[in-house]
Amino acid sequence: MKKIYIILTYSGTTLSKIIKHYTKDEFSHVSIALDYKLNQMYSFGRLKPYNPFCAGFVHEKINKGTFRRFYKTLTKVYSLEVNEKQYEELKNEIKNIKKIRRQYKFNIVGLFAVGLRIKIRKNNAFYCAEFVKYLLDEAKIENNLPELVRPENFKEINNIKLEYEGYLKSYKNKDTNVDKVHILS
Repeated sequence: MKKIYIILTYSGTTLSKIIKHYTKDEFSHVSIALDYKLNQMYSFGRLKPYNPFCAGFVHEKINKGTFRRFYKTLTKVYSLEVNEKQYEELKNEIKNIKKIRRQYKFNIVGLFAVGLRIKIRKNNAFYCAEFVKYLLDEAKIENNLPELVRPENFKEINNIKLEYEGYLKSYKNKDTNVDKVHILS
């Protein structure tokens, strides 16, 4: 068995405040990572920290880019066990999207439609939750996510385990920096 990680965040950006206002949810963004250090963390979001309108497929880093700029980003990091085949499928799908990332756009219309409880799907376009759900579905990872998906829905996946909550910038390898983070057992 392998573990993947679902990262829920709230950065406090204008867009995240708007999303939070409409949804009344705790978090406004979701990412997926293939490793516990979150070095291989992916989503659909800002490509440039100072430009919310330039968005698409992004390889996110805890201490670089958007999360560096919004250093008080709050997070909950969850783990989910998957089998080897599912892990490889997930990794390959991310690799495929990464290769042709310029062909993908951010589904801003779909993002705002979620607030109105309407699903608007566009080809080669995702908002963050739509992207992570797509990856789970493509890798045949069982999930009970609704079609009209929001970041908060990921908390309800069967067998998901909360690993950490606090500031994203403080997240560290739980084996070496336990005293610096709030790790849940």
